[in-house]
Amino acid sequence: MSTKKNKLVEKREDVVIRFAGDSGDGMQLTGSLFSDSTAFAGNDFATFPDYPAEIRAPQGTVAGVSGFQVHFGHTNIHTSGDLADVLVAMNPASLKANLRWLKDNATIILDTNAFVEKAFEKAGYDDNPLEKEELQGYNIIKAPISEMTKKAVQDLDLEVKTALKSKNMFALGVVLYLFNRKLDKVFHAFEEKFRSNPVVVEANKRVLQAGFNFAETVEAINPTFNVEPAELAKGLYRNITGNTATAWGFIAASENSGRQLFLGSYPITPASEILQELTKHKELGVKALQAEDEIAGICSAIGASYTGSLAITTTSGPGLSLKSEAIGLAVMTELPIVIVDVQRGGPSTGLPTKSEQSDLMQALFGRNGDCPAIVIAAKSPTDCFYAAYKASKISMEHMTSVILLTDGSLANGSEIFKIPSVSDMEKIEPPLAKANDKKFKPYRRDEEKLRRQWAIPGTEGLRHRVGGLEKDSVNGNVSHDPVNHQLMTDLRARKVEKVADYLPEQEVIGNESGELLVVSWGGTYGVMLTAVEEMLKEEKNIGFAHFSHINPLPRNTEDIFKRFDKILVCELNNGQFINWLKMNFSHNNYFGFNKVQGLPFMVSELKRRFNELLSK
Repeated sequence: MSTKKNKLVEKREDVVIRFAGDSGDGMQLTGSLFSDSTAFAGNDFATFPDYPAEIRAPQGTVAGVSGFQVHFGHTNIHTSGDLADVLVAMNPASLKANLRWLKDNATIILDTNAFVEKAFEKAGYDDNPLEKEELQGYNIIKAPISEMTKKAVQDLDLEVKTALKSKNMFALGVVLYLFNRKLDKVFHAFEEKFRSNPVVVEANKRVLQAGFNFAETVEAINPTFNVEPAELAKGLYRNITGNTATAWGFIAASENSGRQLFLGSYPITPASEILQELTKHKELGVKALQAEDEIAGICSAIGASYTGSLAITTTSGPGLSLKSEAIGLAVMTELPIVIVDVQRGGPSTGLPTKSEQSDLMQALFGRNGDCPAIVIAAKSPTDCFYAAYKASKISMEHMTSVILLTDGSLANGSEIFKIPSVSDMEKIEPPLAKANDKKFKPYRRDEEKLRRQWAIPGTEGLRHRVGGLEKDSVNGNVSHDPVNHQLMTDLRARKVEKVADYLPEQEVIGNESGELLVVSWGGTYGVMLTAVEEMLKEEKNIGFAHFSHINPLPRNTEDIFKRFDKILVCELNNGQFINWLKMNFSHNNYFGFNKVQGLPFMVSELKRRFNELLSK
């Protein structure tokens, strides 16, 4: 330890902070600004925004609590963290909702001005929670945040309601002091975000500084903490969410394929930000249409694909249901299209702001007829960039529909992203038909990939028909011949199966064979990897296979499964991937570990389940 102004400074390898308050308290902005500060400090990090499910939940109630968790550290960070070292609780409801997610001896920063009798009642407390035994053992920092916020801006002639909108910055100032962070980068963020309103910029600066100064005088803040920078490879980095990364991945694919990007979409939580991000990049040739409904969104994308564009549509689970018939049209016409499903809790409207992996069976089978589509899944917020690029490449090069599965935790979560050079990424080479090709037939296929050529309208000599009725296997004319239908059904299926020839082999982390293989897919990667790495340090006999390619599965999957006695499939649903694996590969000892709470796995609960199977 070292000292700072008579206070101790303690080094930490990693820290988890949870900001929590009413949905109007600005906790998402506070968490994002702190995440940015960790990025500038050189730490690796991962975040978990936790929004209330109700749009306008009653103020001061547990249902209206909004949270933002940041896990940052000196080493590689793969998860947003299990339990928090620090909790910022802006009112009694946020304390009640988050107390169970704290480590022993955690620090709790409270706005004492919000802890009044009326607020206790709204939060479901019988009396003052600050006087209860359940808070014993925690380091409580009581701050009159609302009062000191008003005092900091009293000469700016702001209404009280307006002034109090900055109180989240007081809390941020306390946390920045607690972790020895500078204020200049946050000041700059204020100047950028509120540039049209200098008074708001000044108010936020003053309140942030007031929180920082307050923390300097509080005896309970001792020690402060220091987290050294992570060892990151040289390059250009930024803080990025999964939805933004997805949008950028499509832009990169558009540039490398030479195909103009078109997005036809209808806003839906938690996918809307992809549409919002792409609308910002018209200078890159992006065309984004906010359609009147989900069906119009995908149909406009199919039309754009017909004209030779990289065609995208984005949605969540309920919207994917509505798009199912049009996905069948894309499969029948064999036009490339990428359908992004940012999964949320279901069924029906379900849990719009929470995350699940419960759309897998819908992605695999949710269409009429034998209607195969490629299904891939992103594994982290930054991987959303590469998954979107990969989905675009597969779709265009194989003339197929690709369903890209992300989820709410990836979409809204953020990580440090090393920005790649587009020129260094794999080229995308769509099979474009050439003008006046005497051998051109709309549904004639190459032997390598069983794909038909992409005939762009207006290209001389390439006139042909498309539509939802079954096609002749060569000319593309409408055909009701039963033998032809069998042939075309088989060809469409084989074309999807052949994509496996172009996929990388499935990797295994840890032991290549042995007692237990842990299997997962999609957005659970980070927490699964962390849990397995801890087990390997304990010299446990365990291997880990995380799947990004769902349909088709990698060619070596069965060989991997044969090398392990037990296979444990962990997923945030009631057992969809395990059933898909059972359909494809026989094994005597499949086990499932399922969680459907709108929350991610915790490292501790995973390790407990691993040890149960290892001890059998």
